Amino acid sequence: MALSETRKPEDFTREELIVKVRELEDIVTRLQSTDNTTEQSATQKRQRRQKQQREFDFTKYNTRHVALKIAYLGWSYDGFQSQDTTDNTIEARLFEALTKTRLVENRQTSNYHRCGRTDKGVSAFGQVISLDLRTNLTEGAGVIPRPEGTANHREGDKTTEIKYVYILNKVLPPDIRALAWAPVDPDFSARFSCLQRTYKYFFPKGNLDIQRMHLAGQKLVGEHDFRNFCKMDVANGVVTFIRRIISTHVRVTGVGTGGYQMCEFQVVGNAFLWHQVRCMVAVLFLIGQGQEEPSIVDDLLDVDRHPRKPQYHMASELPLVLYDSTFDGVDWIYERETHEQTLHHLQKAWCGHVIKTNIVRSMLDSLETVQVPRDGEKEGGGPEGEMEDEEGRGRVEILKQNESLIEGTRTKVYRPLLERQKCESLEDRIEHYSKKRKLDAIDTDQSS
Repeated sequence: MALSETRKPEDFTREELIVKVRELEDIVTRLQSTDNTTEQSATQKRQRRQKQQREFDFTKYNTRHVALKIAYLGWSYDGFQSQDTTDNTIEARLFEALTKTRLVENRQTSNYHRCGRTDKGVSAFGQVISLDLRTNLTEGAGVIPRPEGTANHREGDKTTEIKYVYILNKVLPPDIRALAWAPVDPDFSARFSCLQRTYKYFFPKGNLDIQRMHLAGQKLVGEHDFRNFCKMDVANGVVTFIRRIISTHVRVTGVGTGGYQMCEFQVVGNAFLWHQVRCMVAVLFLIGQGQEEPSIVDDLLDVDRHPRKPQYHMASELPLVLYDSTFDGVDWIYERETHEQTLHHLQKAWCGHVIKTNIVRSMLDSLETVQVPRDGEKEGGGPEGEMEDEEGRGRVEILKQNESLIEGTRTKVYRPLLERQKCESLEDRIEHYSKKRKLDAIDTDQSS
């Protein structure tokens, strides 16, 4: 029974109201039943998909030991290496893609190695990983026959390899791209077979003396103890800080004028310590600003005279890139269609960033041409960077484009590095963690 829209509730009899309530209860029951059916249907679909994935038979395929070249913009990730406290890492995304495409069964059985362990916010153009992937082939370079496998009896193509780069990029996030792959010997390791690694750090010129920084950077070349240019990782067993730097360069790379020219610090070495590049850049910035002499590099490398690192802030992680990794005998295979897609994708990303950059630059240009009255004098002339006209008005030029690239707050009065408070010595740290391990071992024994 439907209630008339023109009748008021008090116009209905008790029996009519009871009938209406029952009708509404029936409608609610049918809606709940529909919702439950929809939810059950969705659950069943998920279960079917999971069942289909579980039923993939890896024994029908051999594996192939390959190297993969990976590029990523690491600004929104918590580093490359997988972590217990977060899954927002490059490595986590890579293995999600590798397992989803059934290229690996799991990480534990994939014989996996990585070339570099970039930190939170750091990007890479030349990251390399090595691992065993599923292959269509039954023989060839890097092919590993699966014990008790049935690859030779599998139906289908056994001579055309899987398009590794293509299928990975279909499921990877937009800011992580597989660039190329290569078959490698079964004993190849992306970590231990790497001959050298190249890092680049991009920054605006600002008020920096680039030539002075370049000359200071040359002092880093060679084999040195870099304990004063890194964060000591004694907790993870790193007690030797001798590394070899092959070359360094500080140079202007971009067109432009004044402090807006883009520059780069390039460093090539066999291996690097935790935060080593960012610490080196921080010291070079101090030298480029004229706050330290280039000889400070010699002082910090002399660990006999200066065994404890002065406390200073690192350079930001944002401009740091693992630019290249060098291996002997690796012939990279680039898939043309996927390569074009990657170029187009990066062009799209570049377009968005450069438009935002030019909008901000236009704002700066408009503000820097404003003629402002002088509001004070310094000894020997007007305020720093001010160019005065005949009416006592001037255009202010502030060269602080790179100031945000040093972590922490700036002090009004600069304190030289060698006069600052020092960190713990290596020996103190080793003793500290040795005692901690002993205490942990005692606690474990007592609790067991």
